[in-house]
Amino acid sequence: MVWGMSETPPENPDFDAMTRDIAEVPAVEVIVTVAVNLMSAAAVKLGLSEEGEKYKDLDEARKLITALAGLLDASATEISSFHAAPLRDGLKSLQLAFREASIVPDDPGQGPGEKYTGPVYG
Repeated sequence: MVWGMSETPPENPDFDAMTRDIAEVPAVEVIVTVAVNLMSAAAVKLGLSEEGEKYKDLDEARKLITALAGLLDASATEISSFHAAPLRDGLKSLQLAFREASIVPDDPGQGPGEKYTGPVYG
């Protein structure tokens, strides 16, 4: 059955319960979750998923990598190095994968997110 075609409308979400749930989550956890989601989406758009080329879109990957770099740059003083270090490593791996996937590589310092991280070299 497709949503919108059933005889009964979907249940209304309990926004009060959702608000209470998110209020209990520490900010660091929210930041890390968003960063991991950006990393995962960027990896898919770089063609690094099982289906590779099917979802590859370097323009979209550039946007996601830049957003991730901006988030990590802005939150660096707010999250511990315990959380930040692996996220930075993942970001660098995505930046290098982008450079490798590009037919015409960006100049050093001009790649996705490099305005926040500085030039990335392999």
